[in-house]
Amino acid sequence: MKFQKENFYDPFLKILSVKNNYLSFFMSVTFNQVITDVDQNLWIDSLELNEKNLSTNSSSNWEIKKSTLQGGLQQGVDLIEVNNGVFSFAVVPTRGMGIWRGSYSGKTLGWDSPVKDLVHPAFIELNDRGGLGWLKGFNEWIVRCGLSSNGAPGNDVIIDNNGNKAEVFLPLHGKIANIPARFVEVQVEVGTSTILRIRGIVEESMLFGPALRLTTEISTELGSNKLTIVDEVTNLNSTPEEIEMLYHCNYGPPFLEEGSKLVAPVKRASPRDRRARENVTTMSEFCGPTNGYVEQVYFYELLGDSRGESKVMLRNKAGNLGTSMIFSLEQMPCFSLWKNTASLKNGYVTGLEPGSNFPNPKRFERENGRVVLLEPLQSRKYKLSLEVQVGSDAVREVEREINQLQGSTSPEILEFAPEHLSAAT
Repeated sequence: MKFQKENFYDPFLKILSVKNNYLSFFMSVTFNQVITDVDQNLWIDSLELNEKNLSTNSSSNWEIKKSTLQGGLQQGVDLIEVNNGVFSFAVVPTRGMGIWRGSYSGKTLGWDSPVKDLVHPAFIELNDRGGLGWLKGFNEWIVRCGLSSNGAPGNDVIIDNNGNKAEVFLPLHGKIANIPARFVEVQVEVGTSTILRIRGIVEESMLFGPALRLTTEISTELGSNKLTIVDEVTNLNSTPEEIEMLYHCNYGPPFLEEGSKLVAPVKRASPRDRRARENVTTMSEFCGPTNGYVEQVYFYELLGDSRGESKVMLRNKAGNLGTSMIFSLEQMPCFSLWKNTASLKNGYVTGLEPGSNFPNPKRFERENGRVVLLEPLQSRKYKLSLEVQVGSDAVREVEREINQLQGSTSPEILEFAPEHLSAAT
């Protein structure tokens, strides 16, 4: 397969050099540039879009830049960097359209993983270390876990190509984060506001197995503090297929520090296992970097508003810096908190994880009714909005909104997880 690389987008950039009065004539104009299209044998090595070659009537110093990384384990990884003027983030089509890192007003979004490079999936063996090979590429700010499975490694039973039951091993967090996108497109929508959008399609499929398509849109408005992810998972088979989806959203300093706190409207929460029970009364509070720290995980049932949406926030000790997320409890009724406040060199991080299921082995989640079954050609949508709060007033406002969701309901904090919630002991 030979890809087009040289000067493909030059004519496109000339078209984008429009005058301000042309844009004002229309309510909204959307410019598109395809980066990757496997069906058309198309791939673009590099691209730069900004106010100089695409007039949006904005004084914002925005930019979309596509590059291809070289050297070491990142050889051949596609990277799309988006900057709306104050909020920047990097989408990785080669790694399932995950989001590597971000920044808002100079505040880093993401974490410092022991995995320093963006590792190409070709160098990942998911079954390494008893099914923990996924961790060899794990350094993203936001990474999807799925599509056909996620959660802890474990055995499952499938129907094989001969129609017989067969036991198979499912590694940690599934495959989607290590599958390159087959279609990627950049969009700039110019209207009363300007939206920067990255679209992608990633397929997890095999003969005699799941055939699932992820269609994603990752967008931000110029000058905003918000990033929105809208995903659609489609069963391409003519037989029903199971799906699991979890968004592993990971934060280190400056949002995570000694004294940081998770603010959430809690109906019920419980520790995953014996280790998590050690600090169950302070599960929402974080310690500083601790050498030898062993991860703790807590499972939450959250409260929502009249539309069924919930909101959580991680804020720093001083209460003048926070990051929040909004999601549908119908789409993602399960929320997990991963605390890994180890030393800085070992990966000081916490994960806020809304999902359609808890990150237990798939077999356990199925037995307890949390694995989604998609009928032939049926789709399921997931939407996640992430915002950053800078300043005490902004943080207090989000805390007020979350307290409104909490209302008069007293959180139920369980010392032991109910049998239907956790497969661990």
